[in-house]
Amino acid sequence: MLIHPQFDPAAIRIGSFAIHWYGLMYLMAFGQFLLLGRLRIRAPQYQALGWSYKDLEDLLFAGVLGVVLGGRIGYTLFYMPGYYLSHPLDILKIWEGGMSFHGGLLGVLLALLWFAHKHRTSFFVVSDLVAPLVPFGLAFGRLGNFINGELWGRPTDLPWAMIFPLVDAIPRHPSQIYQLLGEGLLLGIILWIYARKQHRLGQVSGLFLLGYGLCRFLAEFAREPDAFLGLLGLGLSMGQWLCVPMIFFGIYLIVRRNTKTAVIGS
Repeated sequence: MLIHPQFDPAAIRIGSFAIHWYGLMYLMAFGQFLLLGRLRIRAPQYQALGWSYKDLEDLLFAGVLGVVLGGRIGYTLFYMPGYYLSHPLDILKIWEGGMSFHGGLLGVLLALLWFAHKHRTSFFVVSDLVAPLVPFGLAFGRLGNFINGELWGRPTDLPWAMIFPLVDAIPRHPSQIYQLLGEGLLLGIILWIYARKQHRLGQVSGLFLLGYGLCRFLAEFAREPDAFLGLLGLGLSMGQWLCVPMIFFGIYLIVRRNTKTAVIGS
């Protein structure tokens, strides 16, 4: 079996100043958004809309706010509403951890709505632009989870089982790696290839919702559920239940009848 390396959570230390791995992962996620987004925004239809690299930077800034605020508020509402209702000031203590992907997704959707309204275009024109850029950013986030030794998996006897010494001496699924490979790299490659061809408006966004929902739903079977929640109805975790509407809405966007053509990828 494998043993988690127990990385120092700080990648760089200079005296009392430290740069943490998780912060670096966020920076790399945002950097790849700008890099790949630059390729996406070169598509003729986006150029016809007059969008520039500056617009991409504005979209990233709004998206970052959506991720942070939505992720934190989503965590307080989805996972620990009772505690934060009794300790409302603790909601501001982001440095203590506690972010929800699904809450962050809702925050990003609001950012996309704002951007679409500002540019007087369809929401799905913007979301189809952004969708292929998201999974690779998620991959960096899951790498940060692995480095920090958090969000570990359930016990297993598989050959690649890993012991997380700061948790216990039980071999567990390295579920962070599963999510990195599934909802990160695999989904990112599929979406990037899919978005290069012409599709109906909203289908690229739909494939992201469906793909992420399925990858996360399956990965949750290997991931240890939050101790304060455990498993919910039908033996599913909170993460799995939150993925169910994503899956169904993603299918709807893919199969719905829509004659409007989406923007062709790079």
